[in-house]
Amino acid sequence: MSTLNQQGDLVVGVDGSAESFGALRWALGQAALSGQSVNAVYGWSYSWDMGPEPQTDEEVAELRVTIADRLRTWVDDATKDIDIDRDSIKLTSFRASGAAALLEIGANAQQIVVGRRSMSRVARWLVGSLSSSVAEDATVPVTVIRTAGDEDLDVQDQIANALTPEDTEVHYERPGSPVPRVGRPVVVGVDGSALSLRALSFAARLATLNHAPLHVMFCWTLRDLGTIPGYETTVAPMEVAQEHAKGIVERLIDETDLPQGLTVTPDVFHISAGKGLVSASRYARHLVVGSRGLSGLDAHFLGSVSKQVLNLAECNLTIVH
Repeated sequence: MSTLNQQGDLVVGVDGSAESFGALRWALGQAALSGQSVNAVYGWSYSWDMGPEPQTDEEVAELRVTIADRLRTWVDDATKDIDIDRDSIKLTSFRASGAAALLEIGANAQQIVVGRRSMSRVARWLVGSLSSSVAEDATVPVTVIRTAGDEDLDVQDQIANALTPEDTEVHYERPGSPVPRVGRPVVVGVDGSALSLRALSFAARLATLNHAPLHVMFCWTLRDLGTIPGYETTVAPMEVAQEHAKGIVERLIDETDLPQGLTVTPDVFHISAGKGLVSASRYARHLVVGSRGLSGLDAHFLGSVSKQVLNLAECNLTIVH
């Protein structure tokens, strides 16, 4: 496993959508704080709405100019109120699918940034999305930016009303924090694995850059803890298991070179990791998780927890490989 690159480019996928605009804005804002460069990548393939397919070299060159102009316009719009050196912004158009372009150009990046598509949860599970494709195959951290709005709320209302008798109208209200998103902590999910240290290092840098506190969160069940000393042949009491889990988190924090001045809080909860981290995303500024956990799945594939938070997290998310 390679060393986590903390100073490379932020490679961000753009395509003119509101989701990609949000991802571009986030990447530019982070780069303005860190001094990194941003590479705005437009991965395109020829489609019917681009007019007749070019037949000559001159027509191909003309099309590339049009695409470059389009990309430049998107970046100009995104940088209007962000104080960033324009020399630190790269524009790249690449004739390939969006995912293929990002994976190739972002292979050595500090992270790849994408917007989460506005589609229902069912659609995300069945047909996937750019964010899931990139997160599945990348070897660098992938940050998924969640834009404002929630495509599920209307459906939640429909379900609530369908199951409520009589003519009573009800509305689903998602639980959340009264604190504005920028005032909330960065949360990193850990499980005692080596990848947890990488996720923790990434989250610590992110929290420091944004002047945010860091919460290191371990969600556990008895199965996750393995054998607890002194209870090799029996089930440990809940309070003993909780203390053992707390020790795992504290060791991870001690083993990680964290920035000076960073406020770090360990959080240990008896709950499945997927449920706990999705719940945490309602109250977090940004959630960071490893691409897989202690189950030892091949690095090419996302683990079940990372897949769950990728689809259900309610804040920005980074998956660290």
